Amino acid sequence: MNDRYDAGYGSDQYELVGYDEYGQPVYRQIPAQQQQHQQQQQTYDPYAGQGYGYDPYNDPGRQGTPAYDPGRQAPPAYDTGQQAPVHPAHDTGQQPVTPAYDPYGTGGHPVHDPYGQAATSGRQPRVAEQTAHIPQQAGPVHEPAGPRQAPGDEGDYDTGQFAFVEAPDGDSEDVIDWLNFTENRTERREEAKRRARSRMTALVVVLALAVVGGAGYLWYAGKLPGLSSSAAKGGTAMSAAAQKRDVVVVHLHNTSGGGTSTVLLVDNTTTKQGTTVLLPNALAMTDDDGSTTTLAKSVTDDGSSGTRDQLDTVLGTNIEGTWRLDTPYLQNLVELVGNIDIDTNTDVPDPDAKKKGQAPLVHQGKDQTLSGKAAVAYATYRASGEAQNAQLERFGQVMQGVLRKMSSDSSAATVTVQTLAQILDPSLTDKDLGTFLAKLADLAKGGDYKTALLPVQSDGTLSAQTSSSVVKDILGGTAKSPSADSAVRVSVQNASGVKDNTDKARVVLVNGGYTFLEGGTGSGTEAASKVLYSDAADKENATEVAKTLGLDAGAVAKGTVGSGADVSVVLGQDYKPSSS
Repeated sequence: MNDRYDAGYGSDQYELVGYDEYGQPVYRQIPAQQQQHQQQQQTYDPYAGQGYGYDPYNDPGRQGTPAYDPGRQAPPAYDTGQQAPVHPAHDTGQQPVTPAYDPYGTGGHPVHDPYGQAATSGRQPRVAEQTAHIPQQAGPVHEPAGPRQAPGDEGDYDTGQFAFVEAPDGDSEDVIDWLNFTENRTERREEAKRRARSRMTALVVVLALAVVGGAGYLWYAGKLPGLSSSAAKGGTAMSAAAQKRDVVVVHLHNTSGGGTSTVLLVDNTTTKQGTTVLLPNALAMTDDDGSTTTLAKSVTDDGSSGTRDQLDTVLGTNIEGTWRLDTPYLQNLVELVGNIDIDTNTDVPDPDAKKKGQAPLVHQGKDQTLSGKAAVAYATYRASGEAQNAQLERFGQVMQGVLRKMSSDSSAATVTVQTLAQILDPSLTDKDLGTFLAKLADLAKGGDYKTALLPVQSDGTLSAQTSSSVVKDILGGTAKSPSADSAVRVSVQNASGVKDNTDKARVVLVNGGYTFLEGGTGSGTEAASKVLYSDAADKENATEVAKTLGLDAGAVAKGTVGSGADVSVVLGQDYKPSSS
């Protein structure tokens, strides 16, 4: 049957004649005569009572309630393209009605049309002059240009039900964000690993440069173990004699107890090393007339100038000046620098103590702070039975402690020297001494300073083996001790029962220009001392030795002399060191 539209305005009816360019259906009014004829020939429609637009699959209750959708287009009846013959009984002069296609061979029986469209109605050609819009029918909707769907292709679903196809899914953005986060975190981890590798590489390079630089500095300064301390600039080994040194000799005069102590202050400007060289008083020297003497006797008899020249001869060095430092000036010097801190090796009693048993002025121990008075007492202290070298080492400790507290500024150090108000040797001015001490102070504070004792044999001479470490390496000189034939060799055996008498006799003999030979200690004590000679030519020498020791001329006799000696002395209980 033809699709009709009942607008509810009386009995006027409309039929579908086609579709406009927007896909909307176009209707025309059916004449009354044709309406009557069509009602008689109407094809059975099981859903005709439901009205147009009824969708049996879209009815939840299947109660026949029409689901009217003015926006949905009714699909056209299937047209095979073949025109059915016109029935002679219904020829009204109108266009013949095409029977509906029967795919199941119903033999022309009424066909069920779910859209309520007549089975015999095909797609009618548009008749322009008879087209008219139905009342309440919406006008054509202006859709954007693009491919247009054919009417009836939408099926039974509203296009709004498929809005999710075009709408962006929020979950997809979350997935993208998660992927971006994962990718960024992976990149950050890789970047952190690259930075860690870069830092490790840089650290290795810095450590390597530090090791190479430190080794280079130690090699340059001659401080690498197993290498010579005389490494020269530019990688060329420099001999000890070619190194540049500044040397000053210091004589400490004990104005209260007597005696002197001598050290050399050495500044090696090539290796940047400072050293205090301790010179024993027994060091054999040659005076101006060619006779043999000792360092102690030279300081007392020849003074500063003569002693400096003799030291240059014996040690093969070049001393630039002499600094006479009396004990009162040493006390003032320690107080000017603000006391000193040293490791003391013995207790020192207070020389001004009136009673025995009082607390010592200096206590033995590490890091002891000494005032000026305590420093002088420690530097000059020599215990009973101790060798002179023990006292000399204490003086060396005090001098190094003073240098550690001295200013490294040459101007400030010069002011300190000038404040002492002492009379210096003409060869050494206040400014020269202040500048020299400031350089040594800088080395002492930096740990590049040491103290060394010059090894002297029992006869006061230097051997090449025992003195090479000091004379050659530190002073850069060559030992030139006086010939042993030029001095009388005296062997001393102690039979007095007093242990200190051996060393006291040694000092007296060495200061007298004799070569001292250790004869040991007798098995028992002797009441009288003896001075023996074996050769008549040595009788005069034996007589002079007795006088030097303070013994009577009757002690001289001919007898057995020890090996390598010219005169042998046996000290008895009558020996009085104070009388010598």
